[in-house]
Amino acid sequence: MFMHNKRLQYTVRVAKPDPLLATLMLEQFGGPQGELAAAMRYFTQALAEDDPGRKDLLYDIATEELSHLEIIGSIITMLGKGAKADMAEGLEEMAAMRTLSGNSTSQTESILYGNGPALVNSSGVPWTAAYIDTIGDPTADLRSNIAAESRAKLVYERLINVTDDPGIKDALTFLMTREVAHQKSFEKALYAITPNFPPGKLPGDPAFTDIFYDMSQGEGDVRGPWNSGESWERIDDRDAQAAVDGGDGRASVVLEEAQQAALEAMAARTTSDPDSNPVTGAELGAGPGAGATG
Repeated sequence: MFMHNKRLQYTVRVAKPDPLLATLMLEQFGGPQGELAAAMRYFTQALAEDDPGRKDLLYDIATEELSHLEIIGSIITMLGKGAKADMAEGLEEMAAMRTLSGNSTSQTESILYGNGPALVNSSGVPWTAAYIDTIGDPTADLRSNIAAESRAKLVYERLINVTDDPGIKDALTFLMTREVAHQKSFEKALYAITPNFPPGKLPGDPAFTDIFYDMSQGEGDVRGPWNSGESWERIDDRDAQAAVDGGDGRASVVLEEAQQAALEAMAARTTSDPDSNPVTGAELGAGPGAGATG
């Protein structure tokens, strides 16, 4: 059960309307790194979580993300107030039209959504549940949550850098900082699980867990703890990088006799003649820029 408090978690103070800035702010309202995506990610994880501590944590943060959605939505609403009034009442028609000159998303915001917050990103792409990548394993999901909080922090940094409004900067700094706090909580929850790597139950094949294949060779090769040292057996030899299972490195399948016969018949019917050089329609109609023709 949710109960709404009419006071925002953080006070929103906007110095003046700015519809184009409102469009950029939509990234954290209906975008992939935005607050709705975060709230739905953690809320659905909480519903499925069996561990009482993680369940409580996920519900707490999911609910806070909804409050952040309200904050960023309020910023967007305040930034669009002037244009909303102009559009609604037909006042200062030219001023209203100037708000439509930024890009297609700001035009859609004004005309379709009346300068209110819409569940789209800053390019006008509708919010989608495809933003949620929960897979149902707590160690995998917590790592994904940590990455999601990191990405959201970076988006807030970029939004802070595109506005001079001190009130907006203040509110965005709060939201950015809460991403840091959530990341810390998720880190603690992850490492409270022992063992927490690798995710899932099945162990990796020890024949391959400590091997690094240097498959991009040439200028720019760098060695570090991620690909060499005591933790790794490094394979640089190109021949040793193929058919590492000891087989012949080919794909095969066992077919029934009838299937094998049908496959051979199809191959014979569709075979290509490497000695042919037929005249094609492209050559018959070739003009400047067609390249070499027969």
